Amino acid sequence: MIKDDISNQNSSESNFSIAEKFSFSIAIVILGLLLGLVIYSWRIQKHKPPVLTLGQREMIRQEQEQFYIPFTVINEGGETAQSVQVIGEFYLNGTVIEQGEQQIDYLSGGESASGAFIFSHNPQEGEVRIRVASYKLP
Repeated sequence: MIKDDISNQNSSESNFSIAEKFSFSIAIVILGLLLGLVIYSWRIQKHKPPVLTLGQREMIRQEQEQFYIPFTVINEGGETAQSVQVIGEFYLNGTVIEQGEQQIDYLSGGESASGAFIFSHNPQEGEVRIRVASYKLP
């Protein structure tokens, strides 16, 4: 009698429907693919140094007597950049008239950060140059 109860228990526990087996198989495949993609991405991106570029600038706006010049810095590399220094300069007839500096504390791989320089001169009267000057590794 005890032997029959044990065999009935084992047989009832292993009787999964075809839908349950199929769903479990699909879930395992999806989990394996996700894990593989994460490991692949980590291995490929990890060894690339920071590559800092300036993204598309938005429209310059004027508020009262100040001109706001937006910028976006993008880390296209894999490693993190720390203390990213961005410099904005306003040139008139080849001479620097105004200069501003921004400090971005932390920019991980693939991340972007935005900001704006504020100048008192109209950018259309001269030339504005924005560049990434430096960063350090954490």
